[in-house]
Amino acid sequence: MSRPVPDLSVYLVTDRLLARGRELVEVVLAAVRGGATVVQLREKESSARETLELGRALLERLRPLGVPLIVNDRVDLALALGADGVHVGQGDLPPEVARRLLGPKALVGLSITGPADLPTLDPAVVDYAGVGPIFPTGSKADATPALGLEELARLRRLLPVPIVAIGGITAANAAAVIAAGADGVSVVSAICSADDCEVAASTLVRAVREGRASRASPRPG
Repeated sequence: MSRPVPDLSVYLVTDRLLARGRELVEVVLAAVRGGATVVQLREKESSARETLELGRALLERLRPLGVPLIVNDRVDLALALGADGVHVGQGDLPPEVARRLLGPKALVGLSITGPADLPTLDPAVVDYAGVGPIFPTGSKADATPALGLEELARLRRLLPVPIVAIGGITAANAAAVIAAGADGVSVVSAICSADDCEVAASTLVRAVREGRASRASPRPG
């Protein structure tokens, strides 16, 4: 796999409805100041034009900072924006179609909701997997049943690409998610709805570090 995968440590998924009336660009920039490493533009309640304008505003601010902008689902919007990549679900355009349209340099992520989805991931096409939901979540109405940490650990062993875990992840459980094998945590409300988005992101960064440290530490006995 020749494409470099970015640091997935704290992967922010946007949601203006959860931003408590604040400008989404400012929410995202605060999160990046706190250490968010990737931003995924996911605005299912917005029109294509609104999402395009929002994406342009985000790209203008994120690209100089070296933070990738990934578009959720919409390969056409990713193309129109010149975004860094796209993240597709099991019901969206197949990853190989997204790759063909976006070209060899774009990032392509794929949602994995359980073992049955594993055959849809070709590591020659897909750069990383979004695995979840790990815990029950209210930010995605059509979410599948929660996998839990044991299933996350099993999927980590089976997946040939880096994984970012999503679904019900907070600062309180992020370290356990990383210890189970995830390369990063993907969050929506844990940052978008926080009182202070910068502090929320930095708290998640610390939790990710704790999880990696516990995974690296030898177990007693």
